[in-house]
Amino acid sequence: MLALGSVGTYVWADTELHREVDLGKIADRPAQGQGTNYLIVGSDSRVGLSERARKDLHTGGSADAGRRTDSMILLHTGAHGTTMVSLPRDSWVTIPAHIRPETGKHYRASKNKLNAAFSFGGPDLLVRTIEHNTGVHVDHYTEIGLAGFVGIVNAVGGVPMCLDRDIKDEKSGADLKKGCHTLDGRTALAFVRQRHQEAKGDLGRSQNQQKFLAALAHKAATPGVLLDPSTVYPTMSAGLGTLIVDKDTGLPNLTSLFKAMKAVTEGDGKRLNVPVSNLALQTPKGSAVQWNTRQARQLFTEMNNDRAVTVGEKG
Repeated sequence: MLALGSVGTYVWADTELHREVDLGKIADRPAQGQGTNYLIVGSDSRVGLSERARKDLHTGGSADAGRRTDSMILLHTGAHGTTMVSLPRDSWVTIPAHIRPETGKHYRASKNKLNAAFSFGGPDLLVRTIEHNTGVHVDHYTEIGLAGFVGIVNAVGGVPMCLDRDIKDEKSGADLKKGCHTLDGRTALAFVRQRHQEAKGDLGRSQNQQKFLAALAHKAATPGVLLDPSTVYPTMSAGLGTLIVDKDTGLPNLTSLFKAMKAVTEGDGKRLNVPVSNLALQTPKGSAVQWNTRQARQLFTEMNNDRAVTVGEKG
């Protein structure tokens, strides 16, 4: 009965995946490297959140508002374990020539913040922009909205997290004291979204996001969660509700991604921010994050060639 139930759950979950991104249609892509590269995107989509929930979670906006990127992580898994590299949404990059889906108007390649690529052309343009600026071939795309994130954290019974200082941020709603906590969906969302009291701004927030995702993967893999049907079903349902993936991603790929994130907590991997040279580059689009070109190129070359990563700031 357990075996049949597992098969049934697998088939159900696989059919529930929202395969909305076709990486095969993206033009001018870098050659496929060694190992496997995942682009993990946290969007600020409010789909699935009631008006009261949006207020309680300090998300602002409306349920039908266009989604934007809240976080972007390029994860590589291969011969040397897992490498998680956060790409600040304010990174100053080149957005390739593109056509705006809503207007059909053509735009030339131009410099802008990385977050703008998602706003202008959704996941397709975001992938193109990241590949263009890193040279890393993205094998799989995964994106989850706010409701899905909160639902997963609550379904696993919260995630243990230890803080080395007090965190209070009015905009995200974070209000946590120094020490160890079990974060529920609401407090976890506030924790990973807060940045205004981080000394490094988005870079500090990126480190928190990586730390939390690894802890979430570790908690979800514990026997009390993984083998408990009353937990497994709500967890999968909560995550699948707002999970968007590419057309070639199935549950085996997501399982590999899950294991790769979990491995980081066990010492088999690294959590990094892309190397930067300027956190407050003045641009026509406002203050932006400028990458350290030489170090970033070396980092992405090592990742794409599945070599041991030797550069980057440890998170």
